[in-house]
Amino acid sequence: MARIAGVDLPQNKQVWVGLTYIYGIGKSSSYKVLDEANVPATTKVRDLTEEEAQRIRQVIQNSVTVEGDLRKDVTQNIKRLMEIGSYRGVRHRKGLPVRGQRTSTNARTRKGPRRLSIAGKKKVTK
Repeated sequence: MARIAGVDLPQNKQVWVGLTYIYGIGKSSSYKVLDEANVPATTKVRDLTEEEAQRIRQVIQNSVTVEGDLRKDVTQNIKRLMEIGSYRGVRHRKGLPVRGQRTSTNARTRKGPRRLSIAGKKKVTK
């Protein structure tokens, strides 16, 4: 079982795909890490030797920000934007799209489900 950067990699996948399960490593950075560690990208994770896994761990530790550190950096950047009151920070605070998308229609992912008010409904009074 290959455990790299605190993540168990899936056994039946190729190494380059398995590395993308680590937060902060995508397809291109996965290939760069494997090239630097001198490991063939098409090797299955279950076929990795302990020496190859150790080289991959070393390269990731030295050159790539991943998992907890990266999540912490991202949240700190967002907090900084909100504190200085920039446009992007205000959009984060209000829960609206940050990167210029339209909001009159769509944007349901950021805004959440519609809050419908039922027209003509009278409140019950006792």
